Amino acid sequence: MSKPVLKISDLRASVEEKEILKGVNLEIKGGEIHAIMGPNGTGKSTLSQVVMGHPSYEVLGGEITMNGEDVLEMEVDERAHAGLFLAMQYPSEIPGVTNSDFLRMSKRARLEEGEKEQSLIKFINELDATIDELKIQPDMAHRYLNEGFSGGEKKRNEILQMKMLKPEIAILDEIDSGLDVDALKIVGDAVNSMRSEEFGALIITHYQRILDYITPDFVHVMMQGRIVKSGGIELMKKIDEEGYEWIKEELGIEDERVIQDEEKRPVRLDSCGTKEKLGL
Repeated sequence: MSKPVLKISDLRASVEEKEILKGVNLEIKGGEIHAIMGPNGTGKSTLSQVVMGHPSYEVLGGEITMNGEDVLEMEVDERAHAGLFLAMQYPSEIPGVTNSDFLRMSKRARLEEGEKEQSLIKFINELDATIDELKIQPDMAHRYLNEGFSGGEKKRNEILQMKMLKPEIAILDEIDSGLDVDALKIVGDAVNSMRSEEFGALIITHYQRILDYITPDFVHVMMQGRIVKSGGIELMKKIDEEGYEWIKEELGIEDERVIQDEEKRPVRLDSCGTKEKLGL
């Protein structure tokens, strides 16, 4: 089996007629962990949403391919079937659907034509073992998806889904927010356990702390809706010590943001009718 490859070329995208992504170039292969860092409002979360086909965003130009296939021509479910996965910054609540039912249906949907479904007993054993690995409460499997979950529970549940669905390329959008140190280590160990030539990941974060537990192979800085600097672990360490001002000075960037006002971010209604800002 060849390595999976997600390739993003000169990607431009907007939301509510405001251009957010202004030419993003990135290639993620199996066996690689990439991290995108940057201040608020620079387009990091927008990138994840566009890759997975969120309907609020309009692609203005560029290409996204997964193993050579045109991702922009795929529906959201087709992108997941192709091997893409997004651990969301703001997971939605889905009343009436239990975690275990959701995961079993999701695994079934990813089966190739003619591929035999995992037996119920094997599925339950795998789910129980993964829940135990992530130190999640055992009743999580029988609770409605994200309903009444704390912020930390939602984030661990996203990792549970990733472990169970075994994507080829995973995007983790601020998976560290809302987690204490113990939970960060658990999440880091879970991602590290998936490292292989058949799995690659993109970690989107504001802070270095998750990267204390998951050492990236490549570190990228996003400003003004594009990747402006790339490097290795040394780049992450310098950002941790000196912040982002030296990059702005080096590149002559005065304002790194593409969204000027946090309160002007577009909103959507979740399943309970509560407004939540779209991550950008």
